[in-house]
Amino acid sequence: MPRAANLPSKVQYGLIQLSCRRSARTCAGQRSTLPGNRSQSANGQPGATIIIYQRVLTAIYPGSFDPITNGHLDVIGRASHLADRLVVGVLSNDSKNPMFPLEERVAMTREAVRKHANIEVTHFDGLLVEFAERESAKIIVRGIRAISDYEFELQMALMNRRLRPNLETVFLMASEQYSFVSSRIIKEVARLGGEIGGLVPPHVEARLKAHFQRT
Repeated sequence: MPRAANLPSKVQYGLIQLSCRRSARTCAGQRSTLPGNRSQSANGQPGATIIIYQRVLTAIYPGSFDPITNGHLDVIGRASHLADRLVVGVLSNDSKNPMFPLEERVAMTREAVRKHANIEVTHFDGLLVEFAERESAKIIVRGIRAISDYEFELQMALMNRRLRPNLETVFLMASEQYSFVSSRIIKEVARLGGEIGGLVPPHVEARLKAHFQRT
């Protein structure tokens, strides 16, 4: 059976089946069939099944999300339109002394993005490029709020490129209404009893208030 040239074989690619007796190029314009079905060739004989691969582009959006803010969600929502699959990676880095434990940060993030069908949430530790490889991702998404963010993110992007030359970093500018929002500022305002409505999802606001009521 002839094989189409340069067909990728990794698991991030979906499969459809096409029935034909001739070359893959000849078959490309014919009607596809569901797995298990067979069509007939022009002379009425059963055709052979050729597997055609359809690429699924995966991107990752990493962060501590301690907690997730509406600024994060703005970037996540826009990034979800740039890839077929977006994986939000919650960093389990204890050296940053997070306010919320990893399990709670993952749960809050999942709750915040549940309306997006193509978004997954998981956690990771170690090198970001290894996390990207684990998820078969080709793109790292990062949000930029100011020039100071860009200088740091540029260094990280260049190092990641050195470690994995086939991995690209895409910068998304923060929307104007969230350009000042960070998890650190949100926690500080909440600790002092300030109003954070509209800057974080309601379930995150409730958890922050509960946390500071206990402390």
